Amino acid sequence: MPRIVLLVTSPRLPAGLLTAAAWDVVRAAPVLAGTESELVTALRSMDAQVRVLDGPAVPALLDAAAAHDTVVWLAGPAGDESLARELGLRLAREPGLAELELMYGSWDPPGARLLDAVAVLDRLLSPGGDPWKRAQTHRSLAGFLLEECYEAYDAIAAGDTDALREELGDVLLQVVLHARLAEELPEGERWDVDDVAGGLVDKMVRRNPHVFAGAEAGTLEEITASWERIKQAEKARGSALDGIAVSQPALALAAKVLERADRAGITVPLPLPDAQPDAEAALGASLLAAVAQAREANLDPEAALRRTTLTHAQTIRATEPPPAAAR
Repeated sequence: MPRIVLLVTSPRLPAGLLTAAAWDVVRAAPVLAGTESELVTALRSMDAQVRVLDGPAVPALLDAAAAHDTVVWLAGPAGDESLARELGLRLAREPGLAELELMYGSWDPPGARLLDAVAVLDRLLSPGGDPWKRAQTHRSLAGFLLEECYEAYDAIAAGDTDALREELGDVLLQVVLHARLAEELPEGERWDVDDVAGGLVDKMVRRNPHVFAGAEAGTLEEITASWERIKQAEKARGSALDGIAVSQPALALAAKVLERADRAGITVPLPLPDAQPDAEAALGASLLAAVAQAREANLDPEAALRRTTLTHAQTIRATEPPPAAAR
């Protein structure tokens, strides 16, 4: 029985990176394709017989199968589902013409769609791309990065994993966008998304020796302490408070400062509200004391205030009069 092999490959891998079975079949049988491509070139360089069609594919495949027993169709980047459907219906009506076989010559590795994200952002920020994105800078985009992170946080708080997937995509957009903009920096300052990913990989390997270097895992507390020791050695910081993001919300900032001080064994009395020079400073001291009390009770002051504020907002909505147009 003649055989038609639909060879599907990943467009995200280097051309010619195929399984041994795929190489065997393309070397032993004629290969047909719908268009010239890097994969076609790679196969020809290894002496495979590849012919690019300029007419309907199904009749050509049936004719080649009848003449050679086996013929290979080199599917395009999208998999050529319409051709497979047409060919399948034809063979269902006339099963004696040939057998249809689907073969995967290569697969997308985990994270392969990240390559698509990089390619799309490169297109948008290249000449002829999106004028708005091309006009942005790291500074002009800073607020968007915070906003997208907050929206991802909201999705987590709501327990909405579908929304979280979408919002993380928006966060990823900001990461890839900033990396692409960095490619336009002056020589000696520029970096790209591979530098970002490479730095992340190196950091995770260094900070997890119990996974990558055969070190004893120990307890969670010991693992955390090891992480902090390695981090401190990397950063060479002069203070236990170095590296705290000062742009985070004030309650979260206060909690982080107190946490770092406590972790370092530093005890400093909190400012007293009555000893402050003005009302604003007195209020700040009172709020800092409340944050300290929350930490002692193992509570998150930022989350607590947000929860109470949102509950109060619901009460306001229920109490306020309807809009004039709805009366």
